[in-house]
Amino acid sequence: MKRILFNIIILSTSCTGDNNELYLSRMNMIETQIKQRGIKDEAILDAMLKINRHEFVQENFERLAYSDRPVPIGFGQTISQPYIVAFMSEKLNVNAHHKVLEIGTGSGYQAAVLAELSEHVYTIEIISELAKRAEKVLNKNKYDNITIRIGDGYKGWPEEAPFDRIMVTAAPKKIPERLIEQLAPGGIMVIPVGETVMMQYLWSITKENDGSIIKEKIFPVRFVPMVKE
Repeated sequence: MKRILFNIIILSTSCTGDNNELYLSRMNMIETQIKQRGIKDEAILDAMLKINRHEFVQENFERLAYSDRPVPIGFGQTISQPYIVAFMSEKLNVNAHHKVLEIGTGSGYQAAVLAELSEHVYTIEIISELAKRAEKVLNKNKYDNITIRIGDGYKGWPEEAPFDRIMVTAAPKKIPERLIEQLAPGGIMVIPVGETVMMQYLWSITKENDGSIIKEKIFPVRFVPMVKE
């Protein structure tokens, strides 16, 4: 807490107007939406405090970037609710040596959070316009440990497999076997799954060192459907 308050003092003296207001909105997001709901991982809290979430949404939605809800980013897609980003990141249990695969780049925000936590993020987006927009924002923020591919997330990224961690940010009807195959022994995947938007659950998939799979059903969620080429 002392460190966060120190950051507020330093940054608020150098920011004025809209920038200061957006920073305070981000700080409020951390305190009221994330910490109060039980997220304790300091690395995740620091990452989400650092990252300008409003840069990952369209300008007309900038004021909603730190609200407790998903925000449209175009093409029928959304940037996930801040708490869900934090929860899934914490559940993934990422460390600085991990190679991470993300399915569904979207705005690029979740990739940025994962990049703050891991060694490298490989992220796949099927909508080319979103992939190019995310790449532009990530380059602006100097993320050199994120690689973006335009393609079908169901196929994963076999030439870079295995991955220590896999995060999926759109919901398939069933857990794709190819993604399980590309998970390293000891690896974890966090994925929403459901036949319909109203019947989705978040799952944690762990591949044990002997190759056996442990599945944990967590809680109901609502994500955009995962689509194929």
